[in-house]
Amino acid sequence: MVLKHNVLAMAVASVCLGVCATAYAGTAPSASQQQDTQDQAQPSSIDKNSKDTDSKHKTKKLQAVEVNGFISSIENSTALKRNASTIVEAVSAEQVGKLPGVSIADTLGRLPGLAVQTISGRPQVLTIHGLGPDFSTALVNGGQQVSTSNNRDVEFDQYPSSWFDNVVVHLTPSAALIGQGLAGTVDMHTIRPLEKSGPEAALNAHYVWNDMSQLANGPGVSDKGYNLNGVWVNQFADHTLGVTLGVDLESNPSQIQHQQPWGYPNDNDGNAVIGGAKNFGISDTMKRRGVLATVQWQPNEHYTGTVDLTYDNFKEVQQAKGMEFPLWWSSAQLQPGGTVQNGMVTSGTYGSVKPVIRNDYNSTSARVYNFNWDNKFTIDENWTADLDANYSRATRRDINLESYSGTGFTPANGATDTLGFVERSNGLLYLTPSLDYTNGVVLTDPQGWGGGNDVVQAGFINAPHTVDYLANLRLSVERSFSSGPFSSMEFGVAHSTRDKSYHIDQSFLTLGGGTISGGNAVTTAPFSGTPCSPLSWMGVPAQLCYNPFDLIDNGTLQQVPTFGSSLSMPPNWKVREKTLTPFVQFNLDTYLGGVNLRGNFGVQAQHTTQRATGERVAPGSAITGNAITLIPVVGSTSYTKALPSANLIFGFSDNDDLRVSAARTLARPRMDQMNASLGVSGNITRLQSTDPNQAYFSASGGNAKLKPTMADNYNVSYEHYFSGGNGYECNAADAKTSDLCRSGGGYFALSGYFLKLKDYINPNAAYLYDFSSFLPFGLTPVQQAQLGTTQGIVSGPTNDGHGYVKGGQVTLNLPFNLVTPALDGFGAILTGNRTKSSLVFPGNSTPITVPGLSKWVANATLYYQHNGFEARVSDSYRSSFLGRVSGISASRIEQTIQGGSTYDAQVSYSFDSGSLKGLTFIVQGSNLSNKIFTTYQNNDPRQVLTWERYGRRYDIGVSYKFQ
Repeated sequence: MVLKHNVLAMAVASVCLGVCATAYAGTAPSASQQQDTQDQAQPSSIDKNSKDTDSKHKTKKLQAVEVNGFISSIENSTALKRNASTIVEAVSAEQVGKLPGVSIADTLGRLPGLAVQTISGRPQVLTIHGLGPDFSTALVNGGQQVSTSNNRDVEFDQYPSSWFDNVVVHLTPSAALIGQGLAGTVDMHTIRPLEKSGPEAALNAHYVWNDMSQLANGPGVSDKGYNLNGVWVNQFADHTLGVTLGVDLESNPSQIQHQQPWGYPNDNDGNAVIGGAKNFGISDTMKRRGVLATVQWQPNEHYTGTVDLTYDNFKEVQQAKGMEFPLWWSSAQLQPGGTVQNGMVTSGTYGSVKPVIRNDYNSTSARVYNFNWDNKFTIDENWTADLDANYSRATRRDINLESYSGTGFTPANGATDTLGFVERSNGLLYLTPSLDYTNGVVLTDPQGWGGGNDVVQAGFINAPHTVDYLANLRLSVERSFSSGPFSSMEFGVAHSTRDKSYHIDQSFLTLGGGTISGGNAVTTAPFSGTPCSPLSWMGVPAQLCYNPFDLIDNGTLQQVPTFGSSLSMPPNWKVREKTLTPFVQFNLDTYLGGVNLRGNFGVQAQHTTQRATGERVAPGSAITGNAITLIPVVGSTSYTKALPSANLIFGFSDNDDLRVSAARTLARPRMDQMNASLGVSGNITRLQSTDPNQAYFSASGGNAKLKPTMADNYNVSYEHYFSGGNGYECNAADAKTSDLCRSGGGYFALSGYFLKLKDYINPNAAYLYDFSSFLPFGLTPVQQAQLGTTQGIVSGPTNDGHGYVKGGQVTLNLPFNLVTPALDGFGAILTGNRTKSSLVFPGNSTPITVPGLSKWVANATLYYQHNGFEARVSDSYRSSFLGRVSGISASRIEQTIQGGSTYDAQVSYSFDSGSLKGLTFIVQGSNLSNKIFTTYQNNDPRQVLTWERYGRRYDIGVSYKFQ
């Protein structure tokens, strides 16, 4: 490895060795320090890495408190943050089975440095320090997780929030953290029954509704829902056997007003004008059935075994009714006399408009399984070992069905419309049609979209199927030290195997299955529908609605298989990765002069072999019908990456910590970009060319030889924990045992980060490829003899980008009684994050912004708790960013998503005594600002590409904690 690539590793090693050498002389604390140490609290059980030894008590640890409401959630989250040996953010359950927030993603999005993207009205994917979901990973009880998406990014709505006791987000890695991400690692922890002092159980029931009435009727959807969950924890055999059981049943409704403009071409005067729009009223319901089981056994002080099982089965259904209006890019004609403002036609009229009436259906069915078996061995007072096996699996099937009707086949037949339009200031396209779309409508191909494939396309079906499994095995050994600068040394090895496959079936829906050229294609068919008004919110009156599956069942709509109709290459692929990870880590706990020093340093080495399988279409093969011929394409590579890390925590006082971290991290390539499939073409006019850039062969595709994006990650954080005053309002038991209650609670944190990126994946690059294995590729022997070169260019992703992400953040967690006793019970949590980035690709010196990055992210929560009453209101803000949205044929595309604020509120009352003790009533609302989700192009928010409004979500619930 070139010396300059090892600068970070050398810096980490030299700093740590220097610190340790200096610290060794100061290992023995002074008499006053020894006395202080004796008075300090014992480590909390929620810090799984903390050690409780009789010989070393150098680091002050905050203890957990009894879980009882939002305040205790703040207390335990603060304890997790302060006790950690790296820079983390954390959230803890308000009570057993209840994290704060309506979902895990919603909860995580309120943490400093984190933000979420909403999909279908629900918070789903996570951004950490400005880097999107491709750059972070997720763990459950330390086990790496698969994803229900067609990539690596974990969709956090695949996990019921009732399962988890706490969630820790590692913003900096340590060498012993297996499965770490480039930007961060989300580790979700289920309840450990033997860590509880006794039995616990809770039931939660919620009724959910949306303030928008149901937009589209049909099977599987509603505007009302529920969430029922329960968790039971108990211990047996003199607290040596523990069991946790959890059940989660959920029906989560959403209503979506959806517009998707085609784009904005220039009119004859050079002004941008709406080119067309796809519009739906969507009713969405996600139903979940989840089960959690944990068995923990500790027969003696030498062994603790834990088995975790989780199963999650969820199905999301969308009924989407509406119309698609082809405008400029069609036979429609823009009429003179429109209104133009700053180079854009903001209102006008189109004539000869031939809309496509849509009755669509989308569904996602997914199952996620997790198995974890953890074995901890205490060999003696100095040696421990941990053997952990984990298996995670996800399967997902989607059906995206489109069904078309209109006034006639192709724009040349049937009535056309005169359509007025207005571009409103909030981005909404408001239309005024003149036709009655409840009369004279037939099943057909109104725009003739199927003509290029010789069919009457009355609809289309995309049916992708994803399977993802990940098996992990880890062995680690820890040697504890009773003296010296090190509290312990950890070393071990981990091995993982991951397989992910993606397959999509595609079919035209036709009116009898015939072909246009054969003269046997049915062009129109009558149907019976019910008048409905899914687009009344944008000015469009009633249309005819129907269930397309009824028409498939009775034979009116018939499927004709097709292949890759909208994609440049075969879409099916499979990726296998095997990773071997040895590691060593030294844990520090000493004094540097009068300053307490703790933390860790070490190195992790990852050796990965990867193999990707895809397909290409045989030359001359038809892509419509059953005549398709596919030829396998295989690619592979391997690499080894050293990942050094150091985390140093300087405790200047009992209330002040300075954390400094340096690490090398990586993010593996997107799996869809590793797709080995190729769309290969041959240009006969270049047959004899010897220049690969102008050769006979060319292709578009993925790149099976992609390497990870690398980052040198530097972080610094100053944390001051408040003391004095009465602090948090704690119950009597907490007040006697909790440092948070005794010290006053709350903290102030100021941090900065810098990530130097290299080998960043450029999705729109090109690379050299040898096509010799594809011969003869339809060439005659004579033509093969004339072939100038078998090399050519593939348009696909490469590791040729570099840049940086840098930023700073501030957090204030303040109980107001620290200011004045008159505000006892009130408090606020305020966070602000400013991030900048620069990303450069070869041939383009103009920097671009890293996808997923918002320059500004801010969160504010104001709360009050007193005598069982709780109230809080929250505001989450992020500025505009480049995010992923659904594209054609179930693909993912990137668009600029407009920023804004989302407001949530909750009020609850808990009975702390009497016959109703343990009972809590809850009322909460989310998206109270009714924020509009928009994406746009050309840095012009008026040129909207996606416009969605979800309405306000309300929830009334009851919870009972068994005493």
